[in-house]
Amino acid sequence: MALHVTQYPKYSIVIPAFNESARILGALHSVVDCIRGRGWHAEVIVVNDGSRDATAEVVQGFAADNPDVRLIENPGNRGKGYSVRSGLLHSNGDIVMFTDADLSAPIEEAELLFAAIVQGADIAIGSRWLEKGRQTHRQPLYRQFFGRCFNAVTRAVMGLRFADTQCGFKAFTRSAAQTVFQLQTIEGWGFDPEILFIALKRGYQVVEVPVSWAHDERTRMSYLKDGIKMLEEIAIIRWNALRGRYGKQVEHIHRITLQ
Repeated sequence: MALHVTQYPKYSIVIPAFNESARILGALHSVVDCIRGRGWHAEVIVVNDGSRDATAEVVQGFAADNPDVRLIENPGNRGKGYSVRSGLLHSNGDIVMFTDADLSAPIEEAELLFAAIVQGADIAIGSRWLEKGRQTHRQPLYRQFFGRCFNAVTRAVMGLRFADTQCGFKAFTRSAAQTVFQLQTIEGWGFDPEILFIALKRGYQVVEVPVSWAHDERTRMSYLKDGIKMLEEIAIIRWNALRGRYGKQVEHIHRITLQ
């Protein structure tokens, strides 16, 4: 049965999760504590990407005592890009964002993204490289090297003039998110350059914001295997652009009635 609400949340915070039972509970406590401490009117959406562990059960248990938290289940393991898209398109906030389950960027830093949007940006993206001194635990050198190489390729091939396209900490106006994510096609790790490419092509103002960052050694991304895949996806993005895929009309999705 639907529990009808008269006021939608101002903020939606989406957390994609795959086999995150070890750290999702801590992440949810941190996010909810921040929301309550700052008096945000917000919802939290965890998107379970076909986890084989107890991620869904942990989230459901937490949500039972925290009605502003809800779980979305993907039809199997589809990828981070698919999870972020699903979460944001099912969100109700005026400002919507996604963050990684490891909270490498503390959730309190979301205030910086929100402020950039209030000041006129359509999209605010966190950056680990604009102010390197804000990194409290840096990535290993080989990860920094591969990350910089990939960033150089996105600059050269796609014209993305951002210091950090891959930071998993981005916020959008509801209108921008509805347009960008309906046009997104990349479902894996390489979705970040695509959504930024779409945003610029559609004329949205994208602002890069320096945020604090602490690398988590448990990250599952392989810069060699996933990096090669992401290069393939850049070629797909360019092909999509040539075919006019990103110029299509989209419909504004109505906010859902919470159950």
